[in-house]
Amino acid sequence: MSEQSPRAAAAQAADQYVLTLSCPDKRGIVHAVSSYLFMTGCNIVDSQQFGDQDTGLFFMRVHFSAEAPVTVDKLRASFAAVGDSFHMDWQIHRAEQKMRILLMVSKFGHCLNDLLFRARIGALPVEIAAVVSNHTDFAELVGSYGIPFHHVPVTKDTKPEAEARLLEIVREEQIELVVLARYMQVLSDDLCKQLSGRIINIHHSFLPSFKGAKPYHQAHARGVKLIGATAHYVTADLDEGPIIEQEVERVGHDVTPDQLVAIGRDVECQALARAVKWHAEHRILLNGRRTVVFA
Repeated sequence: MSEQSPRAAAAQAADQYVLTLSCPDKRGIVHAVSSYLFMTGCNIVDSQQFGDQDTGLFFMRVHFSAEAPVTVDKLRASFAAVGDSFHMDWQIHRAEQKMRILLMVSKFGHCLNDLLFRARIGALPVEIAAVVSNHTDFAELVGSYGIPFHHVPVTKDTKPEAEARLLEIVREEQIELVVLARYMQVLSDDLCKQLSGRIINIHHSFLPSFKGAKPYHQAHARGVKLIGATAHYVTADLDEGPIIEQEVERVGHDVTPDQLVAIGRDVECQALARAVKWHAEHRILLNGRRTVVFA
């Protein structure tokens, strides 16, 4: 086995950070960012950028290491001048810091179970701080992972109180991302606005679209050939928020409704897990009603 080079070992040992930014596209942005990192004793590990000709916006994600001791607050303070000069919307995060997330679920537990397991084995860079449900079906499952389970029942009359309790949990647990892992309740416009850019949903997506009860059975009756799922940010427009990831599986004429349901569970889990992972790694930047994903 070959030994790791001193340079590679030093880079691995150094503190790692991620800078993300978006701003009006113009000459000199990449030069300004790379010059700042050079002048502050940082080394670029990976860099991705995209200029959108439709919106005139520039997007960038830089993973870098700091060889000299520095805090994320100092990096943010020193980068502010660069950000201001280009009118950037920017953020700097520690790369190794796990994002605190909250999962919400109703009576379909496949996405919940999948995310719990992926987080347990380290496949997701997240810390699941809590699970909220309007039912108690998965309290035992969540408890087996040592994660707090909050039963917050919801009715038409109690929805304001339930959403207030949800926001209270978000504040108490310092939640950075809320994940609707098949949470079957429509959120209020006000809640969507308060959690804008910090809440992800998963839903089945077919062509044509099937709404209401038993969508996979409706799909079977129409003879669909593709089973799909879409992970997206939640907005006040139901299931129409900026799309993060989609997954599809081709099916044949001999597939039963129950088999469609099973295939649907798998594609939903895959699409949602990737969306959560990319968000936690600061790979997604909002571009109006769309997203830029540096996967």
